[in-house]
Amino acid sequence: MATFDSFFSKRTLIGLALGQFVSLVITSTAFSSSELSRRGISVPTSQSFLNYVLLAIVYGGFLVYKRKRSLQIKWYFYLMLAVADVEANFLVVKAYQYTSLTSVMLLDCWSIPSVILLTWLFLNTKYRFRKFVGVAVCVAGLVLVVFSDVHSRDRGRGSDPVKGDVLVLSGAMLYAVSNVSEEFIVKKGGRVELMAMLGLFGAVVGSCQMYPEILANI
Repeated sequence: MATFDSFFSKRTLIGLALGQFVSLVITSTAFSSSELSRRGISVPTSQSFLNYVLLAIVYGGFLVYKRKRSLQIKWYFYLMLAVADVEANFLVVKAYQYTSLTSVMLLDCWSIPSVILLTWLFLNTKYRFRKFVGVAVCVAGLVLVVFSDVHSRDRGRGSDPVKGDVLVLSGAMLYAVSNVSEEFIVKKGGRVELMAMLGLFGAVVGSCQMYPEILANI
């Protein structure tokens, strides 16, 4: 059990600060996506395309610097991972056109119980009773959000809240598949190779999917 001193250690405080910064960035991204949808701009794939390009450039540069000539994991596993990750981003961002920002942010937490289920099934991860209680509370909250959207008559919540909720839940499930796959791959191929290949194949998949949506918004 962690002591009071260890909780306020430099390592813990830095971790908390970085976590809060990441949360702020994610919230800013969600708000921007919501504003773009409200203004009639629908480019869900294009919004995440630059992320994959930067991953490919930065981590791909590390691979070149290390002169690694062969991959530890077969390339088609990275392709499947990239498809899951790109489509997860697409579905969640697309949901902003149909439901509210609050619903998207809350329902995106469906990835937590999904990750626990997938790691338990495929990675043999063991969980204690307290974690399952936490998951049950999380799922109960998500059910209430969906129930609220189903019976909501406030058009400010979106043009089709139920459709938006389904998109978010589908995207969250794909996020879980992506995250669990990354956990498995990073133990075999390493973090640098994972990020480089995810960036490369993510950029390829994204470029194929973003072209039609750009034309639709011209």
